Amino acid sequence: MPGLTLADARRMLDAGLAEADKIGQPMNVAVLDAGGHLVAFARQDGAIRASIDIAQRKAKTSILMEAPTAALMSLVQPGAELYGLEQTAGGLVVFGGGVPVHRDGELVGAVGVSAGSAEQDVQVAEAAAAAISS
Repeated sequence: MPGLTLADARRMLDAGLAEADKIGQPMNVAVLDAGGHLVAFARQDGAIRASIDIAQRKAKTSILMEAPTAALMSLVQPGAELYGLEQTAGGLVVFGGGVPVHRDGELVGAVGVSAGSAEQDVQVAEAAAAAISS
């Protein structure tokens, strides 16, 4: 089964950037393979610089946890089962904008988006992932 290709990553970037344009919010979009390695990245004009790293960490968190980052927020609150999780693995990100990408039921990578609100980041990440997910 083929992993995430550069062509896949470009389609994901294009879809994510188009969604960011549609909502009027410049974004950083990172596409990582299943090993957590960067395949493609784009920073739109005006997207904040701090979000370059955050976008990549969101994608990596989605790969390591095999879950969207938005699903982790309630699990990391004080007293919750995974409290402190974001301090592990070199710094995970546990708020919305990271989405794992599957093909034929297998994890092939993830997309991470950052620079808007968490809701906007999720919207753009989901648009990017939908470009190749099956």
